[in-house]
Amino acid sequence: MLAYTVKRLFQAVVVLLVVGLVAFSMFRFIGDPIDNMLGQEATQEDITRLRTQLGLDQPFPVQYVKFIGNSLRGDFGVSYRQGRPVAEIIAERAPATLELAAVSGLFAISIGIALGVFTAIRRKGLGANIVMALSLIGVSLPTFLIGILLIYIFSVELGWLPSFGRGETVKVGDWTTGFLTESGLKALILPAITLGLYQMTLIMRLVRSEMLEVLRQDYIRFARARGLSDKVVHFRHALKNTLVPVITVTGLQLGSIIAFAIITETVFQWPGIGLLFINAIQFVDIPVMAAYLLLISVMFVAINFVVDLLYFAVDPRLRDDAVTAGGS
Repeated sequence: MLAYTVKRLFQAVVVLLVVGLVAFSMFRFIGDPIDNMLGQEATQEDITRLRTQLGLDQPFPVQYVKFIGNSLRGDFGVSYRQGRPVAEIIAERAPATLELAAVSGLFAISIGIALGVFTAIRRKGLGANIVMALSLIGVSLPTFLIGILLIYIFSVELGWLPSFGRGETVKVGDWTTGFLTESGLKALILPAITLGLYQMTLIMRLVRSEMLEVLRQDYIRFARARGLSDKVVHFRHALKNTLVPVITVTGLQLGSIIAFAIITETVFQWPGIGLLFINAIQFVDIPVMAAYLLLISVMFVAINFVVDLLYFAVDPRLRDDAVTAGGS
């Protein structure tokens, strides 16, 4: 287990260094932030002074090493657009994105697993067929179109829910939350459904497929022959073994919820880090863009690392392979 963990940690560090290099390199080709910050009337002296002040006159390897070193200390530089520390800006926006991702993830996992089990157990029933047909909407339609459709139905036509914004928020220490206000909870519903619908349908179809495969195994037939009830067979034996391969996909989908929240936040003007990234692109705010991509990569690597450990814990075949490799 220790060797497996050390190996995964080493791979994670390499991935983060490569992602940081790619992100920092890519943004050098999308424009010069000096032009946006000073305008067309700036003199050459002003341009040179600001370039030196921001460290943009230094060689690229030096800039990259400084960026990585400062990032390890939580210092992502100063926003070219707002003139404030990037870490401070992200800290202000993070609660909105994390709350949206948490509700979307809970919605995707709970509803996805429940519907997956239902459609597998009642695979020939009318209800299961209707659910499978409707699930094509979540798989086929792009996220932004689903969001616009929900806004049209529930905000424009019915007037039940707000179409943009986060609603009223309450500050709890350094954290701002909309969970404690009615308008905050209402504002969360449509973005959460929009963001979690694709992941929910993917998890549902995966659970259904895996459970149908498990229900055909010999040990399930043996359990039925022993006279065990359908409830025990389905939930104690079949579902437990179904969730082993589902863990990996579900973990990665939770990471993609935060990564792809950028689309949902743009549609609903949700004040999170995804919308912050879009605005940063428009103003060539390189520190914000680099910090965003680096944080997203850290989150993906961390989730993938945890999933690998969980998979190692629940799948005895991996433990056997590790023991065999260690013995040889």
